[in-house]
This record gives sequence, C-alpha cells and structure tokens, in this order.
Amino acid sequence: MKLASSESVIEVYKRDNDYSLQFNRWFLKLIGAWPEVSTNSMIKNILTKILQLTCHSLIAFIVIPATLYILFEEKDIRLKLKAIGPTSHCLMGGINYCSLLHHSDQIWKSVKHMEADWRMAKKEHDREVMLRNARVGRVIAGVCALIMQGGVLCYNFARGMSHIDLTIGNETITTGRLPCPTFNKIVDTRISPIYEVVLVLQCLSTFVVNNVTIAACGLAAVFAMHGSGQLDVAMLRLEELVDEKQELLQLRLANVVKHHLRALKFLSRMEQILRQICFVELVGCTFNLCMLGYYTITEWHEESLNTIITYIMLITSMMFNIFIFCFIGELVTGQCKKVGEAAYMTNWYQLPNKTILGLILIILRSRTVIKITAGKIFHMSIATFGVVIKTSVGYLNMLRTLTV
Repeated sequence: MKLASSESVIEVYKRDNDYSLQFNRWFLKLIGAWPEVSTNSMIKNILTKILQLTCHSLIAFIVIPATLYILFEEKDIRLKLKAIGPTSHCLMGGINYCSLLHHSDQIWKSVKHMEADWRMAKKEHDREVMLRNARVGRVIAGVCALIMQGGVLCYNFARGMSHIDLTIGNETITTGRLPCPTFNKIVDTRISPIYEVVLVLQCLSTFVVNNVTIAACGLAAVFAMHGSGQLDVAMLRLEELVDEKQELLQLRLANVVKHHLRALKFLSRMEQILRQICFVELVGCTFNLCMLGYYTITEWHEESLNTIITYIMLITSMMFNIFIFCFIGELVTGQCKKVGEAAYMTNWYQLPNKTILGLILIILRSRTVIKITAGKIFHMSIATFGVVIKTSVGYLNMLRTLTV
C-alpha cells in the first residue's frame, strides 16, 4: 500500500505511535507521571505538579499512619502481620512512583525514539511487524490494569463491607474495617463519619498505588515489545541481504548494523528506567505473596468467604505482575540472541568476503545481550519467577512455624 502524500505519511506514523503508547499515556497522566515537553504552558505545568503532590500525599496518608499503628499501637503479633502486607504494598507503590518521576527524561527520550522508529518504517511489512508487537504490548498493559485494579478494588470493597464489634469505654459499637489500619491515637477512625472519610481516602490512595504499578508494568511491556519489533526488522534485513545487488550490499549491511545498534540502545535505556522498579517489585512481590499466603491459610475459618476469595485474587494479581516483568526480561534476552542466529542462518557463503566479515561482527555483538535486571543484581527471567515463588513459599513455611 502506497501513501498518497507526505501529510498522509505523517498521519500514519503518528497514529501508529499513538496506538502503541495510548494505554501508557492514560495510566501515567492519571498520576502526573507522563513526561511533558518543556514548551507546555505554565498552567499545565502547575496542574501537573499539583497532581503529583496529591498522589504523594495520598500514598503518605496510608503509609505513615499504618506504620505508626504497627510500631506503637497494635500489640498482637498476628494483627501486626496482617497490617504489614497492605502497608508494604503501598510503600512499594510510593517508591516506584518516585522512580517513574525521576526517570521522566529517560522515558521521554524513549517515547521520541519510538516515534522516530515509526517514522522511519517505510515498508509496509516493517509496519506490520511493528504493529503486531505493539498490539501484544497493549494487550499486556490492558490485562495488567484489569487484574491489578480488579483484585485490589475487590479487597477494598470486601474490607469496607465487613463489620466488627468494638468496645469503647462502656459502649459497644459496630464499625467497618479499613483496607489498611491507621493510628487511632491521632484521629479515631472507628467512629462515623471519620471512618467513611478515611475509607474513601484509602481507596483513592490504593487506586494511585495500583496505577503506579500498572503504569510501570505497561511501560515495560510496550517498550520491550517495541524493541523486540525493531530487532525483528533487523533480522528481516539480514535475510534480504543475499538478494541485494553487489554494489548495494555494503550500504544495506551498514543500515542493518545501524538499525541493530539503535534497537539495542533503546533496550539499554529501558533497562536503566526499569532496574529500580524491577528490584522493588521482585522483593516486594516475594514478601507480599508470602504474607497473602499466610493470611489465606491462618484465617481460612475466621474470615468470610468473600475475603478469602479476595486474598486469592490478590495472590493471582501479584503473581501475574512479577511474571510480566520476568517474561519481559526473558523476551529481551532471547531477541538479542536471535539476531546473531539470524545472521548465521543466512546464505552467507554466497556473499563477498567483506560482507561476511561484517556478519561476523554482528554475531559477536549479539553474544553480549541486553539483560533486564533488578537493581543490577538479579536477571529478570522465567527462572527468576520460579525462584520468587519458591522463596515466598519458603518464607511462608517459616512464618507459620514461628507464629504457631
């Protein structure tokens, strides 16, 4: 399909780029973390700063009182453990939110890099490959949003709908439960309407925390699939080398090398953006899976069926979340290796000696793969996902032994 004019070409590549980043833009704008150009109006910049301050305040509103409750108010070890899980989840979200804001410039460079890649995709087949990968990234981002928000919203609803009887002085009152306990020695949240106000604010806070996790996961999926698509295009160029005319071979090979290095640069920047987030998710999900398993087992006969089902949904969402990061790491490493394999699998013996030497350099460069790491310590891969599950189960058994 040929495009009629330069205007239509611009419209097509912008539409494709917007299609690939649409979900990420929504998620990040909701928390004020979408990178904006410096030419924005002063009013828009001020509104963004206010939104960021509001998100920070909502996260602090749930983390600080819960921490005070755990340290100074609650004496029962089981109730302390029950409060640690939700608190750690919100703390993870706060750290990841700061990380997203800190890497705002790097995210913006990656977005512009993607836009340039779509603009340079002149062949229809290249666009089809890129669109196929973009579609997968969108699906992962959308499914992650549904599972994460669905699980935590169900948990908030189940906690808000369950009631307990409390004795305050000589009076017994019935009140609801909060998603995360608070320090009642500052403000007594057990009485109405303070309870309702705090419940609404905690629901907003958990929405922000979930949106941070969804934004990070969606960003990782879309960036990884885009980089994978660019490496696919480089492999297609390698397959076409044999059919090129002799006088164009060196020029085509140079274009393949440029495209390959450009894709690796994009993936390397993605790793810099994600390494801290991956570390927080790896440690946090390991801990939270352990705690959720502990809650489900120890409270099987104490909690309502709705709460137990909610715990299971949360376990599923946590496992899906860490699996996506591990899957992305495995995908990126595998794609980097495939470029070298594609270079070797061409009919290189039909090419001139100079071109063959160029292919050898591509193969050597492909042996040094880009690895998505958690804090430069752990390689995110399917094997790492297995380690997370095993570690969570091990900590769960140890916790049950110590608290029996």
